[in-house]
Amino acid sequence: MVTKIRIPRSVLLHYMMKQIDDYKGTILESPDNGKTIYSRESGSSTRTLIQEDPLTKVTQRWFTWKDILRLSETEPSLRDLVEKAETVYELLKEENN
Repeated sequence: MVTKIRIPRSVLLHYMMKQIDDYKGTILESPDNGKTIYSRESGSSTRTLIQEDPLTKVTQRWFTWKDILRLSETEPSLRDLVEKAETVYELLKEENN
């Protein structure tokens, strides 16, 4: 079972402020109010992803699984693995109830 822990944004910002010394001469940017953070050198347009919006990762996983399930309809080896994953999921779900 996965337990989600919510960390207040103020705690995350405090942690990030401590990390700023590692980025002297670097500009930190966020297009979405701190959910996604990029760094770039002053004067450069090349950005490096520092932190990604967790919702983006979840959304990407949903689309990946959709593609996996679609491909498993025509690929027997993938179908077998998906069926095994479903079996393990059902067993774990029963165990946790």
